[in-house]
Amino acid sequence: MEVISILILVLTFITLMGIGVPVAWSLGISSFLTLLVSVAAVPSATTIAQRMGTGLDSFALLAIPFFILAGEIMNRGGIANRLIELAKAMMGKLPGGLLYVNVIAAMLFGAIAGSAAAAVSAIGSILGKRMDEEGYPKGLGAAVNITSSTTGLIIPPSNILIVYSLASGGVSIAALFVAGYLPGLFIGFVLMLTAAIFIRKHKLPAGERTGTKELLNKTVRAFPSLMLLVIVIGGIVGGIFTATEASAIAVVYTLALSFFYKELKWKEIPAILLKSSETTAIVMLLIATSMSMSWVMSAEDIPQGISESLLSLSDNIFVILIIINLLLLFVGIFMDMTPAVLIFTPIFLPVVTELGVDPVHFGIIMILNLCIGLCTPPVGSVLFLGVQVAGISIQKAVKPLLPFFLAMILGLVVVTLWPGLTLWLPRLFGL
Repeated sequence: MEVISILILVLTFITLMGIGVPVAWSLGISSFLTLLVSVAAVPSATTIAQRMGTGLDSFALLAIPFFILAGEIMNRGGIANRLIELAKAMMGKLPGGLLYVNVIAAMLFGAIAGSAAAAVSAIGSILGKRMDEEGYPKGLGAAVNITSSTTGLIIPPSNILIVYSLASGGVSIAALFVAGYLPGLFIGFVLMLTAAIFIRKHKLPAGERTGTKELLNKTVRAFPSLMLLVIVIGGIVGGIFTATEASAIAVVYTLALSFFYKELKWKEIPAILLKSSETTAIVMLLIATSMSMSWVMSAEDIPQGISESLLSLSDNIFVILIIINLLLLFVGIFMDMTPAVLIFTPIFLPVVTELGVDPVHFGIIMILNLCIGLCTPPVGSVLFLGVQVAGISIQKAVKPLLPFFLAMILGLVVVTLWPGLTLWLPRLFGL
């Protein structure tokens, strides 16, 4: 490794981020300045531009804007309301049941929309008022909403799993999607156990008991929404269509369903398309500049050097995984998930695969790890959105968030040390 190149790359990136330059621009500029060490200015700029274009030249990436659009349609088309009503019918009668409802609704909504931001916004805005009326502490409600919304990034369909597939050099998207189910459900279960402790502490009220007839009615109303899971994931696993084709089908299905529910009007479509385009542009720019940085690091042999350094510390797979998890937890505090996956996957994946870790298992570990960073300051996008929806300050949310952080870290440890939890379903389906 060239020490000067590493110093320039790291210091310029940290400095640019520190003075408030957007992440995507920080990635691109620091990559360009690093390349200037060995290449002239014009060829350096041309190379960075070429690598950004090449990084986006992937058919699999087409799934991202489609899933973003499907999530936006869901958010405005009444689908979220029906999922929340189903969760309330299932768990609302328990003491503090709205916290359980929040977790279940986040898993259901996230599993269909694949977006933590959409889940924290939609569910928080619907359940927040109800929690206030029933005397739930605002900080507690926000903490549950923020942390549970990240489960949708592990439970498929998930845009970030598609990004990991790209960064890893072609790990099966179908295998990643199927692998995310059990870890995602497990994290949801751990968060519900943590919520149960607070429910007992605050003696939160129970909701109204739901009769069998009403439960059946809510299930029927939510059934068309839940069918999207069967169509998308079943079609991918069954080999009927690819993940990209599934994303387009998801858009058509959610659009038809929203009009069927009569909660979406044609005049709202332009605003939905505009919002989806804005989100897609941000994600794609991050992917492009992250890919340019990955290429620069590879050209400077940085991944190889880091791999050798890690393997020189220990050849015990659990020790290496603990070190990588600690590094990723630190990275997740300061860096958004998409660039973190694109930059660090090529660095860490060769290390763990050499020690026998399945790339699908490592992908779930990595995404789950970085999900924690979405809930932590100073960069945690889900944290800021969650407190904004709840109408409280970050300071009031941080204290109740801490036990849920610990619960997520505990879940991360279990997923890391128990590969079977991740790999059982992919092996069952032969993926």
